[in-house]
Amino acid sequence: MGRYDIGLRSHRKPTNISLDTALVAEAKRLGINISRACESGLSDQIAREQARLWKADNASALESSNDYVDRHGLPLSRHRHF
Repeated sequence: MGRYDIGLRSHRKPTNISLDTALVAEAKRLGINISRACESGLSDQIAREQARLWKADNASALESSNDYVDRHGLPLSRHRHF
């Protein structure tokens, strides 16, 4: 199971996709479940895109926080013992 989790994974949707024939042949030769491999890759791609969108949506807050740390240092840094 990939990182993208929307609750129970019991509902599956049959989907037609086009894949490189050499990749399909090699996956079959190696005993790789093509549906699960595609699902895992899609899950990873969704997670990357969600992270990219989150960073874009929160860019100004992140920049503001980084500017604060640059000017004032880390909050409560005097209490760090490492």
